[in-house]
Amino acid sequence: MADDSDDSEKTEDPTQKRLKEAHDKGDVPKSMEVSTWFALAGTTMLIGIFSPDIASSLGKLMKGYMEHAAQIPVDSFALRSLWRDTGQSVALIIGLPLLALVLMAVAGNLVQHQLVFTAETIKPKLSKISPVSGFKRLFSADSLVNFAKGMAKISIVGALMGAVLWPHKDEAEVMIFSDPTVLLVEARALVLQLLAAVLAVMTVVAGADFIYQRQKWLKKQRMSLREVKEEYKQTEGDPQIKGKIRQLRMERSRKRMMAAVPQATVVVTNPTHYAVALKYEDGMGAPVCLAKGTDAVALKIREVARENDIPVVENPPLARALYATVDIDQMVPEDHYKAVAEVIGFVFRMRKKTSWRAN
Repeated sequence: MADDSDDSEKTEDPTQKRLKEAHDKGDVPKSMEVSTWFALAGTTMLIGIFSPDIASSLGKLMKGYMEHAAQIPVDSFALRSLWRDTGQSVALIIGLPLLALVLMAVAGNLVQHQLVFTAETIKPKLSKISPVSGFKRLFSADSLVNFAKGMAKISIVGALMGAVLWPHKDEAEVMIFSDPTVLLVEARALVLQLLAAVLAVMTVVAGADFIYQRQKWLKKQRMSLREVKEEYKQTEGDPQIKGKIRQLRMERSRKRMMAAVPQATVVVTNPTHYAVALKYEDGMGAPVCLAKGTDAVALKIREVARENDIPVVENPPLARALYATVDIDQMVPEDHYKAVAEVIGFVFRMRKKTSWRAN
């Protein structure tokens, strides 16, 4: 029971695999306040940079129509051409500013997460139309937080509007009597002041909400110990199976090694803890290690050597050094040439004596 309750608690930080799976499903951290900030910044840029040129271009276009109103044909074909030409002209005038707004909207998402291409979020789910699920979402903690944020923003923006517009209350009373050209300039300056103030406050709000939304998303992605273990098994393999495979590989390697011992020229021993089987023939650059081992493996190497009449020479320092520095099927390093040559020379001399006595 203790294990089950521990597994059910999502106390572990999410792995990269878990975060990637969430991203692929369209589950990404997103702050609407950041998106609002970019939209507001784009609007401010649009009014501050493009509005004079837009107003001038549209004014010239409308002025041309008004000045030549009597010359404009009103048949159906001419009206269609007029609407088409007017639409193209307006599109050319406002196209670049609208493109800038679109890019700002895209940037509002890119600064929060990578691009997401998934149909997971539009798949039909019963939870989306369930009255119970809808009621829970309506009165959830997130809804209360969003409601509080909305009220706070309304209060802050209202206070800012009052702070910006109140000093100009006397000017507003006489604006209605101003020249339209002057009125537009004054209204643009006033709107820019208001947007700049709101943008400054929204910078703080968006930054705080971005941190809050990301932390909430990371908390949502947390994993239990059981989920971490299961993911490790999927990515790295079951430790028990990997251990069994490793054991089988070691056994096969040991069998191949033991099968090579009868080809050895000599076996150097510790005498009980280490054993290294070496092979040397005329024409070889250096002796080669056929087998090595400690304790039980060393004992088995000595047994196979005796069964096949392979000389076993006790040389503890050399046996330990060879075991530590030479791998299977590798040549003996130059540092041990002299000591190994003495052992192999001794074996060759013993073979000659045995052969001479036999004759």
